[in-house]
Amino acid sequence: MSGADALAGAIQVIGGIVLAPLLPGLVQTVKACLQGRRGPSPLQPYRELRRLWSKSAVDPEGTTMIYRLAPAVVVACMVAALLLLPIGGRSPGWPVGHDALVLVGLLALARFALAVSSWDTGSGFSLMGTSRDLTIGVSVEGLLLFVVLLVTLPLGSTDLRSLSDAGAGTTVWSMPAHWLAAAAFALVVIAETGRQPVDNPDTHLELTMIHEGPLLEYAGRDLAFLQWAAAVRHWVVLVLALELFAPHPASFALRLAILAAGLPILCALLAVVESWQAKMRLLRVPRLIGVGAGLCLLGLITWLIGGRL
Repeated sequence: MSGADALAGAIQVIGGIVLAPLLPGLVQTVKACLQGRRGPSPLQPYRELRRLWSKSAVDPEGTTMIYRLAPAVVVACMVAALLLLPIGGRSPGWPVGHDALVLVGLLALARFALAVSSWDTGSGFSLMGTSRDLTIGVSVEGLLLFVVLLVTLPLGSTDLRSLSDAGAGTTVWSMPAHWLAAAAFALVVIAETGRQPVDNPDTHLELTMIHEGPLLEYAGRDLAFLQWAAAVRHWVVLVLALELFAPHPASFALRLAILAAGLPILCALLAVVESWQAKMRLLRVPRLIGVGAGLCLLGLITWLIGGRL
């Protein structure tokens, strides 16, 4: 294993486990600055995790092993996603591989495990949030698969390392399909991170929350695990956006520099979108995702006819 692969593996593990909570914290801090208020520190998610970790878990009456195992399944899916996602196009030989379709499946499995735990509790508000999350999640996962299809067409491979390396060349940037896939993936990022106009991460009203709804019956360390997993989802989709759609050179060191600079920039862009857009009505969110699907369909048509810029 080369030194670059070892460094990429260290960033995969340390970045995902340690730095992932910093991303939602950065979004909240930048959004507060844009709105003219002081706002929380970027380190606030770490304080929340420390507070929750010191509390004991609580099992609602009538729940089964499904409720108890759900946080472990969600965390396992996110850890596997971290190991599967390359850094700068490099990664050690982890046994999970680097297939983009497996990454989509892991994100879907984590959502499914959390949804099943909500059904196990039978809580009305939790089920309400879960039903909304699944309504959006099914559309988003379909759009993510469509994006993966577009970016894999030029190479004929779903290997994430090869897809990341393709961005160092000039071929994919001459294809309108790649640019349209990038625009569609921007909608995936907003939806997967639970940001406006899809969801309002600042709400504390059970009647309006979406991504926070399935977490209502969890407390203590279980809730800390699930909040960390939500931060890791931020890390995964933002790193994936930079690996696939940010122009980068072939040099591993320069790609790491682009990744380090790109993550705060993407967090700032999410904050700008949240400050600019109000939360969309729930039934209109699938229409927004449909716009992304339309972009992907247009990209597929341009690729089939051999379109170039």
